[in-house]
Amino acid sequence: MSDEAASPSLSFNPDETAVVLIEYQNDFTSPGGKLYDAVKPCMESTNMLENSQKLVAAAREAGCKIIHLPIVFEEGHNEIGKNPYGVLAGVKEGKAFQAGEWGSQICESMTPLSDDIVVKGKTALCGFHSTNLDFIMRQNEIKNVVLGGFLTNCCVESTMRQAYELGYRVYTLKDCSAATSIEAQDSAFEHNFGMFSVPTTSADVLAGLAK
Repeated sequence: MSDEAASPSLSFNPDETAVVLIEYQNDFTSPGGKLYDAVKPCMESTNMLENSQKLVAAAREAGCKIIHLPIVFEEGHNEIGKNPYGVLAGVKEGKAFQAGEWGSQICESMTPLSDDIVVKGKTALCGFHSTNLDFIMRQNEIKNVVLGGFLTNCCVESTMRQAYELGYRVYTLKDCSAATSIEAQDSAFEHNFGMFSVPTTSADVLAGLAK
């Protein structure tokens, strides 16, 4: 991990910074959600929802762009092939994140406000692949991308890698993301995230916005 990744001394221009919130949807975040039990231990270990709420409120106040990036499938999940495997097989079999249902809705505590942007069309793991996220950020002259959400070692990681390759300055939030196990969460940050981002915390980002 780089010295910068280990340092709390960050500085952000809010006008050039977007906080990208990946899949803060009821199927992950809320009791009764189809994947809630799988991520609950990791969420609780870092207090990710409360940290995310505080970060977003302060980032909005500072003038950052808040971008919500939900994943949504139509009934039948036909966007996913007939013979899926891996994580998408579980999503299709479990009918998770289905359009029009409570589980696909962004959770109440992270409800978008009028000046936020909700990106539509995410049916892939990477937040850029099936959406106009890159267009939106370039239209808003974004240079710094702060990532949080679900799953750390899946959609967050895929989006992080692509943002890095597209030339954004990428920051990943250790205490605002969750995986299906604490071990997977820790491993992602220890071994992978420092190669494609500056791993940091919500407190360090808030301090950087205040400078």
